[in-house]
This record gives sequence, structure tokens and C-alpha cells, in this order.
Amino acid sequence: MSKPARIPVVSFVGKSGSGKTTLVEKVVRELVGRGYRVATCKHHVHEIDIDVPGKDSWRHAHAGAEVAMISSPAQFAVVRKVPRERTLDEIAAEAVDVDILVTEGFKRAGSVRIEVSRDERSTELISSADELFALVTDGERDVGGVPVFGLDDATAIADLIERTFLTKEH
Repeated sequence: MSKPARIPVVSFVGKSGSGKTTLVEKVVRELVGRGYRVATCKHHVHEIDIDVPGKDSWRHAHAGAEVAMISSPAQFAVVRKVPRERTLDEIAAEAVDVDILVTEGFKRAGSVRIEVSRDERSTELISSADELFALVTDGERDVGGVPVFGLDDATAIADLIERTFLTKEH
């Protein structure tokens, strides 16, 4: 049996406070509204607790369980201890039954990077022009032919992602 093709991974990067989360939320909403199934992954540099401290499943994990699962009629979550940080390929492999994985905060990973830059925060980019798929900014920038969008232009950004990576056959 052949291995299924890897889903596209689009990474939103930028300095803290640049507006990445707000933009990702808008782009995800736009893609979902077009009928695509979207997975997201937010990168954190510290240990995370997605469960409520003190609740049973949180207590299970903190008691030493390697895998703590939470299941309800509408949601299922898995918290798994790992010996090292996952690569984007490994994360994408976990994103089953979706058309695209949108990530936020993986500053040095991924080949498809959309940098979000707010002049109030900084006029310096964290990526070089050759690392960028697109730039989203409130300033005037020329990054060598890379598409440039305004901070509120989620529809045009979703158009670019759709044209480049997605098809209507899903």
C-alpha cells in the first residue's frame, strides 16, 4: 500500500505581539468557510497544560501517565509525553482527515512561511526573503517578489493558500 501524500503545511511566523494568532484565526475561519478541513498547531517553548489543573485527566498526566486521553461526545484530546520536540512532518502525520495544517510560531521550521510583521512591534523581519511564501504587514515592504498583504487581508491570504495548495476535490 502506498503512503498517502503529506498534507500541505503553512506556517505563520513573526515576533510576539505581531498579530499572528488573530490572523491565523481569520484565515482558518475563511478556509473552513470554503469547505476545507483545517488542523492547527501552535508552537510553545515551554511545557503546556491543555487540561484544567486539578481535574481528573490532568491529575492522571501529573501522576506519571505517558498518555492521558480526554473523551466527550464532541471532543477527543490526547496529551502524550515525548522525548523530544516533534518535527513539522511528524506533526502533519498526526493531522488525519484534514486538508491542510496551519501552524503558528514555528520560527525556524517549515518551508512555507507567512511572516506577520507589525511596524509598532518591529520593522525587522525574522525571515529572509528567500524563506518567505508571503508577508503580512501594516508597513511598506519590498521583499523581492514575495506577495505582501495587509494585516486584515485574510481573504486574499486564504485565496493564495487555496490556489497554491488546495483543490476543491476534498
